Amino acid sequence: MKLAFFLIAAAMIAAALLLLLWPLMRHGRQHGRSRRVFALALALAFVLPIAAIGLYLAVGTPVALNGVQQQPKSMNIDQAVAELKDHLAQQPDDLQGWMLLAQTYSVMHRASEARDAYDQVLHLDANNSAAMVGWAEADSLQREDHRIEGRAVELLERAVKLDPQSQRGLWLLGISQFQRDHYAEAAATWRQLQPQLDPGSSVAKAVTEQIAVADARAGNGGKTAPEAPAAAADEAQGPALQVQVSLSPTLKDKLSPGDTLFVYARAEQGPPMPLAVAKLDAAALPATVTLTDAMGMTPQFKLSSASRVFVGARISKHGQAMPQAGDLEGDAGVVDVTTRNPIRITIDKVH
Repeated sequence: MKLAFFLIAAAMIAAALLLLLWPLMRHGRQHGRSRRVFALALALAFVLPIAAIGLYLAVGTPVALNGVQQQPKSMNIDQAVAELKDHLAQQPDDLQGWMLLAQTYSVMHRASEARDAYDQVLHLDANNSAAMVGWAEADSLQREDHRIEGRAVELLERAVKLDPQSQRGLWLLGISQFQRDHYAEAAATWRQLQPQLDPGSSVAKAVTEQIAVADARAGNGGKTAPEAPAAAADEAQGPALQVQVSLSPTLKDKLSPGDTLFVYARAEQGPPMPLAVAKLDAAALPATVTLTDAMGMTPQFKLSSASRVFVGARISKHGQAMPQAGDLEGDAGVVDVTTRNPIRITIDKVH
């Protein structure tokens, strides 16, 4: 079909050229010009169209005659999320859709929205262990102190019962136990995680180190001593901030039995979660505490991960890590983590 089209096109071009050239040839002969010139012109009239068609067939793109199709525009993640939300508004029972939305929000670091989406998954499937773990993680990330407590702990405990191989679930459950000073339980939980990890991986190393820290604290009666355990300090081989804390005489009448003293260091710039924290009875004041990597709340956030830290102390009336009205506070400002000079703090303010 295409060949016939090209032959007809060639014939028409040749005929057109012949009609154009024939009068010129006659006019040229009348003026005595050579027949060779006209013979060459006539030959070209036939050869050129045929050569052009042959060349086009050899290297051309006939499909291009159909026009260039418009490529679809790429969709950014915000547009994709918007379309997914529209879809879920029309089909609210789409379990996989809600799960995808929750995971997408997690990747986008939109923890509060991720938690809400995981809530929808759990509404549709109350025994979805992945959603339980996702909810607990999102809840901790949207909290200022990144603690895992309340419903998050309940969900993590259920999740690892339903799926004992949930690496993320075991890791987060261990962190929640560690944060609540249940060091022996944290070590036991993380030991369940160890067989599932590549022995040579950085994750396995971090878990092993955290188990050692939990074991050290559990062996010390579950309390952080004024001085860091020698084994933990040797293990850290990093920053060791010696902090000397005292209470202003003007606030001594506000100290009550059972008050808890927190001495902490957090990054100068970054999340508010402490990189190292010591917890002891406020009755021990004045006290000296050495903050090290072994006193971090998680392996990812430790003293050596920052170059400068804010060092503070707080007496809690309720034993809570989060500041509350009525707590007594003091700080030493920002210091280099490499400093070896004693850091002095006087607790002289009421929150």
